[in-house]
Amino acid sequence: MLNSKRRGIVLVISSPSGAGKTTLCKKLITEIKGVTLSISATTRKKRKNEIHGKDYFFKNNEEFLEMIENNEFIETANVFGCYYGTLKQEVLSKIEEGIDVIVDIDWQGTRQIEKHLGQDVVKIFILPPSINELESRLGNRASENKETFMKRMSEARKEISHYDEYDFIVVNDEIELAFNKVKSILYSERLRGFRQIESKLNLD
Repeated sequence: MLNSKRRGIVLVISSPSGAGKTTLCKKLITEIKGVTLSISATTRKKRKNEIHGKDYFFKNNEEFLEMIENNEFIETANVFGCYYGTLKQEVLSKIEEGIDVIVDIDWQGTRQIEKHLGQDVVKIFILPPSINELESRLGNRASENKETFMKRMSEARKEISHYDEYDFIVVNDEIELAFNKVKSILYSERLRGFRQIESKLNLD
């Protein structure tokens, strides 16, 4: 019998808004054992019902900039004047325990993470069935006015233009089918030889 210990995977999942990425990430962490979602640090003000250490690690600007100086992030971004970042130690400690970490991030953050973590990273891009379907999904959001809708579509097209930088492309035309494809990718990547930290063959 072969007993083995495996190094975890950093599963980066990107998509345009409206492609179903958030739903897929939630299904992965709730339905697959040994999978967790990366918790980012941010300088954004904590919203009602958000919990420090569960939703985000909330920092002030001075703390965040000091963390950048100390090389504590594997990626950072400034969104509407607020900093966001993926904590290096938060991710490394998990994958060293054999836990797979999902990072929900855009193509720019993906480049930064791959630069820091190399072969620990598996990149999946989620595509909508078509641009028309994406327009329909975004257009059905009640809170969207025309200006916001057009901005989201522009951002979506830009995000989609980087799909070929990813290891795997999954078209989400039906959530269960897309989930099963992502699950198959994860299970296959877990079996790669270089992820096996130690193996011991027991013939007794």
